[in-house]
Amino acid sequence: MVSNSAALTPGLSSFLKSLKTTPIETSIDNLVSLLKRRQIRLSRSCAIATAYLLLRVVSAFRTTDAAKLIERVQSVGRRLMVAQPRELVVGNIVRRVLGLIRDEAEDEREADLFMASEAESDSRPLTPHGGESHSPPRSHGGGLGGDDRIIPVHDKDSLYVRHEDSDRSSSRPPLSSASVQTPPVISMFSLLQHPEVASPQPSSPGTASPSGRFQGQGHHKDIRAEVLDGIGEIIDELGQVDDQIAGYALEHIHSNEVILTYTSSATVQKFLLKAAAKRKFTVIHAESYPNNHDATHSRVSGSNENDEENLNVDSFQKPLTALGITVILIPDSAVFAIMSRVNKVILGTHSVLANGGLVAAAGTRVIARAAKVHETPVVVVSGVYKLSPVYPFDTESLIEYGDASNVIAYEDGDLVDKVDVENPLYDYVPAELVDLYITNLGGHAPSYLYRIVSDHYRKEDISF
Repeated sequence: MVSNSAALTPGLSSFLKSLKTTPIETSIDNLVSLLKRRQIRLSRSCAIATAYLLLRVVSAFRTTDAAKLIERVQSVGRRLMVAQPRELVVGNIVRRVLGLIRDEAEDEREADLFMASEAESDSRPLTPHGGESHSPPRSHGGGLGGDDRIIPVHDKDSLYVRHEDSDRSSSRPPLSSASVQTPPVISMFSLLQHPEVASPQPSSPGTASPSGRFQGQGHHKDIRAEVLDGIGEIIDELGQVDDQIAGYALEHIHSNEVILTYTSSATVQKFLLKAAAKRKFTVIHAESYPNNHDATHSRVSGSNENDEENLNVDSFQKPLTALGITVILIPDSAVFAIMSRVNKVILGTHSVLANGGLVAAAGTRVIARAAKVHETPVVVVSGVYKLSPVYPFDTESLIEYGDASNVIAYEDGDLVDKVDVENPLYDYVPAELVDLYITNLGGHAPSYLYRIVSDHYRKEDISF
C-alpha cells in the first residue's frame, strides 16, 4: 500500500512516467499544475521536467519551419514561467532549447547561401585562361610610361597580360599607342578550350525553383532531429552535473580543514564525498531550520530515501561519517560564534543571477555575511543550468514565502493574531559576499559569470 501510494504521489517521477502516454497538451497542463502547487520544487527537478516536456513538444511538432517551432516552444515556455516565475531554471532550459533551434536554422541558412553561391558561380561564363580581362589596357598620355610596362603577349592558348618592371623592360623599344589600341586576338584553340557557358535553362539542375531553393539540391533538412539531440545533451548534462562539479573537489578542499555548509544540497554533499575519499577534514553542518532541517538531518545520517532531488538515490545513501569525516550538526544561531574556526564555507544555491548574486535557501545571506566579517572564503557550487540571464532589479520579487506554521504553529492562535509571521524560503545573496563559483565548467569569479551566460543564452531569447 505504501509503495503504490508513493508511486501515485504527484511529483517529478509520476510526471515523467505519464509523459510518454499522455497527450502533449495534457502534459503541459500537468506540469503547469505541478509548478503552481510546488509539487515539483527543487531546481534540478524543475529543469529535468522542463527538458523532458520540451523534448516531447519538439518531437510532436510536424513541420520543419524553424520560425513556427520557435513560436511553439516560446508559447509553452511562457506558460511554464507564468506558472512559477520564481523558478528561474525553467526559463533557462527554455532559452537553451530556443538557442538550439536558432543555431540549427542559421546553419541551414548558411548552407543554402553557400549552395546558392556555388550554383551561381557555376552558371557564370568562364574567363579565358589566366583570369584576366580581354579589354585592352589603357594608355597614359598616348603611350605607356612609368615604372611598370604592360605588354600584351599572344600565345596559342590565350591572351593574358604580363606586368614587367622598368629595369627589365628598359631595353625594349617603347610600344606605340596604335599597338596598344589593337583589339585582342583570340585564337580558335582558346575558344574551343574555354567555351562560354550558356545561362541555365529551366530544366537544368541549377535552376531556382519558385520557393527560392535550387532544384537538385534536396529538400530542407528536418532540424527537429538536431534539436532533439541537443535537448538530449541537456538532459545528460543535468544527470552528470554533480559528478562534473565533484571533479574539482580536491583542488579546493585540503586535509585538516574545517568546512561549514548549509542545507541538504546534493551537489555540496557529493562535492564533499569526493574530497573525503582521499582527505580527512571536518564538516560543520548548519541545520537550516525551519524549512530544511528534516532533510539536513537525513542527509547527515544517510537516510535520504525520499529525496526528490536524487534520481539515483543509492549513490547518496553513504553519509560523510562512513568515510571517517567528522560531522558536527549545529543550530543556525551558532554560525557566527563558530565562524572564526572555519577555513572555508561551501554553499549550494537555488539559482545564480546575471550580476553574480544568487538566490539560495533562507539563512544563506546571514552565513555569507558572517564569513565576510571573519574573512572566510565563500565557495558556491552550482550547475551551469542554474545560471540565469535575469538581472535582480527587484530582489523582493525573487523571494518565495512558505508556510507560516513552520515558524509558529496554528494552535497558537492568540499569538498569530497579534504578530505578522513570515517564512521566507529563499534569500538573495549579493555578489560581493561570494568569492568563487564552482560549476561543471570549472571555478569562476562572480564577475566572470556574464561570459558563461552570454555563451549559453542568445540575446534574442533572454526575454522571450
